Amino acid sequence: MTPEEQVVELLMNKGLHIAFAESCTAGLCCATLVNVCNASAVLDVSFTTYANEAKMEFLGVKADTILANGVVSEAVAHEMATGVAKAAKAEVGVGITGVAGPGGGTAKKPVGMVCFGFAVNGACTTVTKQFGDIGRQQVRQSAVAFVFETLTEILKNIN
Repeated sequence: MTPEEQVVELLMNKGLHIAFAESCTAGLCCATLVNVCNASAVLDVSFTTYANEAKMEFLGVKADTILANGVVSEAVAHEMATGVAKAAKAEVGVGITGVAGPGGGTAKKPVGMVCFGFAVNGACTTVTKQFGDIGRQQVRQSAVAFVFETLTEILKNIN
């Protein structure tokens, strides 16, 4: 069973719904989930919010959070995850923001850095991963794989 199949099964078994707020992955998490039969039982809506303004308008990310931390930050990923869960009326929200490359990286936020937020039943965990300068598509694919592996572990451990 693939990680995304496990996620759909776990969500269904626990009666939970999921929504994604994606920036650098641009909808790949949502697309990966809907490759699974019965995804419609756990997904109603997701957002691709590439622009800062979209993050603020649709997800409730605060301008002050972006100014203080930068858009690629755990603080923004947290607000994206909690914001998408609220907007979608879902128990699970995932926020993803990062630097896929090939440009846009800095010394503090290099190409391949991706920040994740996982909101489940109101509690949010954030993680930053450094995938390295492995190419734009590979950074995005690695981020998606990380999301589904992490969701599988999180969902296995909730009642």
